[in-house]
Amino acid sequence: MAFGGTVSAHPLDGAVVAVVGASGALGSLVARGAAARGAGLVLVGRDEARLRAVVEGADVVVGDLGDATLGERVVEVARGRHGRLDGVVNAAGVVAFGPLADTDDAVVEELFLTNVVGPLFLARRVLPALQESGGFLVNLSAVVAEHPMAGMAAYSAYKAALTAADRALARELRRSGVDVIDVRPPHTETGLAARPLAGEAPRLPTGLEPSVVAEAVLDAVEAGRGEIASDAFG
Repeated sequence: MAFGGTVSAHPLDGAVVAVVGASGALGSLVARGAAARGAGLVLVGRDEARLRAVVEGADVVVGDLGDATLGERVVEVARGRHGRLDGVVNAAGVVAFGPLADTDDAVVEELFLTNVVGPLFLARRVLPALQESGGFLVNLSAVVAEHPMAGMAAYSAYKAALTAADRALARELRRSGVDVIDVRPPHTETGLAARPLAGEAPRLPTGLEPSVVAEAVLDAVEAGRGEIASDAFG
C-alpha cells in the first residue's frame, strides 16, 4: 500500500478515538463530528474546562504535546474506560510568522517541539495500542508542506517534516495494520493565525471553514483515504 493510496476503512460508529487539540476550533469540530458518527472520545488538550465543554461525557486528558508521556496517559485513559484505542487524530499546533533571521531561537524551538517532536512522542506511545486494534493515526499538516512560504520558513519546515514522518510511518506500519492519514488543507479560518508565537500574519486569502476540514478528516477515516492533499479541497 503506497502512501496516499487506499487504506482500510475505519467506521467511527463504536470506535474509540483520541482527538489531540480538541479544545481548538478544528479539533473541537473533529471531536463533535466523530461523536455524531458514534465514536467514544478521549479529548486531549491543555485547558480542562474547554475540553469538558466540547462533548459532554467524553473522557479528558490534560497535557501538552511537548510532554513525552502524554501518549501514555491517553492510552491509559482509553483502555481504562473503553478497553482499547482505535484511532488518534492530532489537530494541535502553533504558528509563527516573519523572516527566520528575525525569529528568536526559543520560538523556533517551540514550533518544532509542539509541531514535530511532540507528534512523534505521541505516535511512539500510542502505536502499540493502535496495532492491537488495527487502528489509525491522523496528522493535520498543511498546504505549506507542499508549497513553502516566505516569511513562514520554520512553520513550512515543520509541516513538511510532519508530512515526511507520515509518509515514512505509512510504509513502516504497513504490515502492522495501522493506517496513517496525512491531511494538508489550505489556509483555514481557525483563528490560529491571529495567535502566533511571534510575528504578524501576512495578508492571506479567505480560508476554508473549519467544518469543511473536519468533515474531510472524518470522511477520509471512514472511506479509507491515505491522504488529503491541499488541492483535494478545491
